[in-house]
Amino acid sequence: MKIGVISDTHIPEASPSIPVEVFRAFSDVDMILHAGDILDMIVIDELSGLAEVRVVRGNMDHYGRTRSLPEAVTVEVAGFRIGLTHGRGRPKGLHERVAKSFSGVDCIVFGHSHQPFNKMLGDVLMFNPGSPTDRRFAPYRSYGILELGDTITGRIIRIN
Repeated sequence: MKIGVISDTHIPEASPSIPVEVFRAFSDVDMILHAGDILDMIVIDELSGLAEVRVVRGNMDHYGRTRSLPEAVTVEVAGFRIGLTHGRGRPKGLHERVAKSFSGVDCIVFGHSHQPFNKMLGDVLMFNPGSPTDRRFAPYRSYGILELGDTITGRIIRIN
């Protein structure tokens, strides 16, 4: 199973739309996870044309339909439990703070810092896809892919 992972799209403030490259990469995914800071729900509407989308609210999602989104969810898929949240506070130590929000999960997908992160913390994969539209606080724009088989692995894809 293949899951597209995206966060911090900040549409239309950071960009008028998600880069076309992301839509191409997500054309064959089974599910899409969005870790918040959507701003305009058109993003979710467009991604829903590709696959089922699970989404949480970020700290910037306080208007319109985004305001009603959950802050965190646990997604059960292909025998794995994936925690999905945005995160809050300073970028330093974000993955450790977010890890305390979930128990009994195999992976935690988060955003907020715009900084790509793909590392194990104990036996949990901590995965932040970065932002495809906003380089603030980050070395480059990016999105991610999770592959679920016997194990769960993540890839960060840099946008040039």
